[in-house]
Amino acid sequence: MKKFLAMYMGTPPDKGNNEKWGELSEGEQKAAIEKGMQAWGEWMGKYQDVILDAGGPLGKTKSISVRGVEDISNEMTGYIIFNAKTHEDAAQMFEGHPHFAIFPGDAVEVMEIMPMPGQ
Repeated sequence: MKKFLAMYMGTPPDKGNNEKWGELSEGEQKAAIEKGMQAWGEWMGKYQDVILDAGGPLGKTKSISVRGVEDISNEMTGYIIFNAKTHEDAAQMFEGHPHFAIFPGDAVEVMEIMPMPGQ
């Protein structure tokens, strides 16, 4: 088994799937959140044996570089760390995921966590 990181991606409210979300009434949003959380829980249960870190939502971002520290924004909204046999298997786990199938998330990006060189 290999270790993978999945990043939940989302755009600002006026772009991507969030645009449609803003058109929903408060009641419709609440119903979608309940449906999404149930589906998310079912997804997590289905893959509980391979999840290493259930992750969670991500907050505001600071970039640290030779220029110093600055507030920035990006499209990362959450993460999860898990095992899968192949990169293709890892990606298939997220097909139809509630993050973008129910919630206003845009995509899930999956990448292998490589071993440290020399180890």
